[in-house]
Amino acid sequence: MTELSHLLPRLRHAAFAVWRRNALVFRKFLTPSLFINFGEPFIYLLGLGYGLGMFIGNMMNMPYLTFLASGILASAAMNTASFEAMYSVYTRMVPQRTYDAILATPLEIEDVLAGEWLWSATKSLISAAGILAVAGVLGAVDGWRALWTLPVIFLIGLSFAGIGLIMSALARGYDFFNYYMTLVLTPMFILSGVFYPVTSLPLPLQTIVQVLPLTHAVELVRPLMAGLPLSNVALHVAVLTAYALSGFAIAVLLTRRRLLV
Repeated sequence: MTELSHLLPRLRHAAFAVWRRNALVFRKFLTPSLFINFGEPFIYLLGLGYGLGMFIGNMMNMPYLTFLASGILASAAMNTASFEAMYSVYTRMVPQRTYDAILATPLEIEDVLAGEWLWSATKSLISAAGILAVAGVLGAVDGWRALWTLPVIFLIGLSFAGIGLIMSALARGYDFFNYYMTLVLTPMFILSGVFYPVTSLPLPLQTIVQVLPLTHAVELVRPLMAGLPLSNVALHVAVLTAYALSGFAIAVLLTRRRLLV
């Protein structure tokens, strides 16, 4: 029981100290960071939302621009949290050896990873908030109810940050992340309902994608942006929460083994 408690996120002051440290660094590179996280989704919205949307019209009782914007919003949270939890965390852990300095203080590995976990989700929220604002300007949002997507985005960020932390603990170099991006993130981006309904996939694939966290993320975000009723909320939240907590727990075990053994 004691060992299990160490694997769960401990949101102590120490964890928020790590979060604050990352926020201060992010503030120095605010403009280029936002441009990188915001530029690609914005191009998708303009190019596909307007261009392809003219030929498609409506999809699932909403304009294609709204359909696409909701998928892009969820996938942007996935990408931002994943990249922060992989590349940035690995940089602090290995090349910069920032963790060595932090762990020389009273902070423990669980505190450091909890701070990184929360910061990755926060960064995904910042990026998604900008995309949501642009989607609103473009007319892809149906009312103020879309603001409820923001807490959902934070949960999505936690889910993918947990997995990203696992990748960082396993990585022996930056090239290692290409495997995860190519074999996991890219197929998830294509198959999880961002560009077209999951129901258009063959039946075996429809079953498989129900296991993927991005599928449940899109299913939560899309009705909120389109002003449609939500369904299976408990299931979607439970899947994302399970990925977030299990990912964090495994990351603690692997990181502890890597740094202390």
